[in-house]
Amino acid sequence: MADVETQLNGRCLCGAVRFTATPKGGMHACHCERCRRTSGGVSLSVDCGDTVEVEGPLATYDSSDWAERQFCSACGSNLFWRLKAGGMVMVSVQAFDDPSAFAFDSEIYIDAKPANYAFAGDHTRMTGAEVEALYAGD
Repeated sequence: MADVETQLNGRCLCGAVRFTATPKGGMHACHCERCRRTSGGVSLSVDCGDTVEVEGPLATYDSSDWAERQFCSACGSNLFWRLKAGGMVMVSVQAFDDPSAFAFDSEIYIDAKPANYAFAGDHTRMTGAEVEALYAGD
């Protein structure tokens, strides 16, 4: 598994967008409706703080009051979820060259998870209200 100081590379499907990032821990699963709709399933990502260096044609979608999503404008690959206030960029685990580098750490919006799947194991599970209290800046 990747350690906190390891710089990792990744790219979109077509290779037009390439990035380097330093993950700050393990993989997180998000079950919110926005993530499920944009990813076609559960969104698996890793927090890279502000360490993401990107080259290539990114497009940005303003997806909530506190966050935006970025994707390759050439092939449409979902790559980043960014906190508008800064300090957090969640990078799609599957966009890294080695997606197996991450341990499974947590699930968020667990109350929005469809009933037809579940992740096993002992890890943090947070409701949508708990997540929004952290990021929405109430």
